Amino acid sequence: MKPTILQMGAYPEWDEGPLNENYDVRRYFEAPDRPAFLADCGADIRAIATRGELGASKDIIDACPNLELISVYGVGYDAVDLTACRARGVRVTNTPDVLTGDVADLAVAMMLAVSRGLVGAEAWVRNGDWANVGNYPLQHRVWGQRAGVLGLGRIGFEVAKRLRGFDMEIAYSDISEKPYAPDWTYVADPVALAQRSDFLFVTLAASAETRHIVNSEVLGALGSDAVLINVSRASNIDEAALIDALQTKRLGAAALDVFEGEPAIDPRFLTLPNLLLQPHQASGTVETRKAMGALVRQNLDAHFAGEALLTPVL
Repeated sequence: MKPTILQMGAYPEWDEGPLNENYDVRRYFEAPDRPAFLADCGADIRAIATRGELGASKDIIDACPNLELISVYGVGYDAVDLTACRARGVRVTNTPDVLTGDVADLAVAMMLAVSRGLVGAEAWVRNGDWANVGNYPLQHRVWGQRAGVLGLGRIGFEVAKRLRGFDMEIAYSDISEKPYAPDWTYVADPVALAQRSDFLFVTLAASAETRHIVNSEVLGALGSDAVLINVSRASNIDEAALIDALQTKRLGAAALDVFEGEPAIDPRFLTLPNLLLQPHQASGTVETRKAMGALVRQNLDAHFAGEALLTPVL
């Protein structure tokens, strides 16, 4: 018999086919009455296939008494209740590495878009202002500027590698100095990192310890000419403090790919001219999403074959 798994959210069509072929899939996200749905099938569930932003709560984990594995489609697993998993001996996997390059690419693209005004400049041409008003207002350079990377893990490292191509002065913060970054300056304190950054990239993993690590003090240290770029998790930034800093021009600009409560974001974000908005699409390429889906299935297949998990986090 096919192992029964709980699917928390939709996947692309190229993942849905093989998942349904190899597993008895129960689609939680389509259930009109989700508590009743879990009460009916929870005891059959041996694994959960989820997405990074959906995770698996303690209530869902508790409703599946025979749960063995949670396979996350995404690098972030902060939405999975790891405490509940540890208590039950439930394994957890994610999809690191396969999305690292794309996320780093978008972080750099967002930097360029903000600093060179690409969105506004494109509209300037389309709406006739170039012909009728004149040249687009001058913007700001990227090359030779100071970059700060908050969290020098896989993604942060790839961002910093790309920034070298712009001859930027690179510094980073993390829980410790990294031996694989001898040419970059280690700054332990995020506030001190912000003080020396023209562009601050937030690339660290989310946890209870990092919640709102980018707070009013960090934003104030960045200053009125600096740009904040977040391709990590929304919880790493105090959104209320960020909105205030952007509204009062204490912070020059920001570029965000993630938001609390997305896709229903704080409506104040939509009114800010010094903010670039992206729909959580840092890993959104066909190539990477196919690799992510394959890795989700490979971890499921390995578990049910009694083999070692490919990318365990717990």
